[in-house]
Amino acid sequence: MTAPELLVHRDQRLMAEATAARLITTVQEAQAARGSASVVLTGGRNGNGLLAALAAAPAREAIDWSRLDLWWGDERFLPAGDPDRNHTQAAAALLDAVPLEPGRVHVMPASDGPYGTDAEAAAEAYAAELAAAGGPFDVLLLGVGPDGHVASLFPGLPGVRERDRTVVAVREAPKPPPTRLSLTLPAIATARQVWLLAAGADKATAAARTLTATDPAETPAAGARGTARTLLLVDQAAAVELPPAAAAG
Repeated sequence: MTAPELLVHRDQRLMAEATAARLITTVQEAQAARGSASVVLTGGRNGNGLLAALAAAPAREAIDWSRLDLWWGDERFLPAGDPDRNHTQAAAALLDAVPLEPGRVHVMPASDGPYGTDAEAAAEAYAAELAAAGGPFDVLLLGVGPDGHVASLFPGLPGVRERDRTVVAVREAPKPPPTRLSLTLPAIATARQVWLLAAGADKATAAARTLTATDPAETPAAGARGTARTLLLVDQAAAVELPPAAAAG
């Protein structure tokens, strides 16, 4: 696991634009090196803000979208097309505007899909899809919640302690909807790069604990690390509680 590198931006808009530019370059480099690239998307205001910035960036044409695999770090276990699903929001922000190869868009199952309302079966199916794809993710994006959660790994819930499975069903989540699907920390740890996004004053404590906490069961973001690089991307509002040495660096 790699120690997080801190990048502080003036505000949320500039953070989204800068991160979009960084993502374009990283995907382009991965495609040049290996022929294709894989990115794990995140939802929430920072994840969707990044996708909107990417959609607006003229440089997005540098990506060969037909050679890009997209995955999700978590999903609300709701019917397909529900406006609260991360996939629905991502499609509106970016995916419908770029020429993706449909077979390379790996959407987590919906609650009206082939597994019905059996979230555990849906999680097993997505884990099997991950295993069949093989190879590490190039970039795995994660929004950091005010409580330090990432994906749908919430403090104190069983999923954050999972050490074997790559995808789990999450029940009784502390924010709606209560049933979700999520990658686990072992799955996150396979990514070459993990980018943690935290913008806004409500993320300040969580951003600080991402760097300083030692127990991922209490602060899941503290356990999300990439094999080659980990970035903590924040705006100034989220940086106010960072340790002085980190903020100075």
